[in-house]
Order: sequence, then structure tokens, then C-alpha cells
Amino acid sequence: MSEKACLECGEKVIGRTDKKFCSAYCRNSYNNRQNRDSKNLQRKINNKLRKNYRILSDFTLKNGKTTTTKMRLLDNGFDFGYLTSLYTTKKGTTYYFLYDLGYLPLENDRFMIVKRK
Repeated sequence: MSEKACLECGEKVIGRTDKKFCSAYCRNSYNNRQNRDSKNLQRKINNKLRKNYRILSDFTLKNGKTTTTKMRLLDNGFDFGYLTSLYTTKKGTTYYFLYDLGYLPLENDRFMIVKRK
């Protein structure tokens, strides 16, 4: 049986034959270092999406919808450049979604917030 060295610290690895790290700490350190640069952009985008979702979820929905103003959304830090999907109805109306919560631009800088069923 051959001895394997931990990919992070070089210590002897004991256990399964396919094991690469001596501990969970070394496994996490190794993977964090490997993914540091490539994940920064994803982390920033995910943080924006989470913030937008939290802002929409703070609104009390009546029958799955409510209305608000653009200023109220902006005052809370909403960023209209970040969403997860678009939904266009047969009539051509486009809803902008963050996971299961979305918004529809209305007239006079008003928005309808909806929850997807």
C-alpha cells in the first residue's frame, strides 16, 4: 500500500484509497485557494441577487401581488441590472424575476411585485 501526501499540507493521508486531504480544514483551504479568483465575480453577482430578492420579499403581497414605486425600490438599494429570468406573456408583457418573486413595470414609475406560483 502506498502512502499519499495531503495536497494542502503534505502530511500523511490515512483512510480511503481515493482520499486526497488529511482533514476537512486542508480540503477547504485547498479548494478556497483554487477557487478564489474565479469565484469573486460569482460571489458579487449572487450577493446582488440576494439583496434584490430580500428587498422584494419585504413587501407584503395580497393575493400574490402588490404595487410600489421605483423610488422606494431604489431607496432600499434595489439594482435593476440583476435578475434571474424573464417571463413574457402571450400579450407581450414582460415580467422580470428573481427566483420566484418578480416585478412588472407599470406607468408613472410604478411597479407591480408578484410571486410566481
